Amino acid sequence: MRVKGLLNVILADEALTRGLGDAEARILIEWLTDWVETIAEQSVADTEALARVEMLRRRGRAIRQFVDLWCREGDFAAATQLAASERFRWALPEADADPWLLMHQIVASEECHLHAA
Repeated sequence: MRVKGLLNVILADEALTRGLGDAEARILIEWLTDWVETIAEQSVADTEALARVEMLRRRGRAIRQFVDLWCREGDFAAATQLAASERFRWALPEADADPWLLMHQIVASEECHLHAA
């Protein structure tokens, strides 16, 4: 399966970018694909790599949904509930947060968390 198969898990999932603008989607997909490559290099077994990529994909979907709820829908209550249930470690943004900047900040925060794990 390795890198190409693992990348397809991310690239074939349209739900990862639904509701995002091109710029935000690009940030998220680039971040996810960079981590898929790292996972492929670090994992000994294909099953382990696939499980880690699936967890990352689910995290990406939750991040996408948060940005969509917060920035596009303006549904701060639902976004806050999602952040709590997903145990996002980053601070909630300002009400008028720019979606591109917010996605950039979230990915940077998630990057720090993944490197620490």
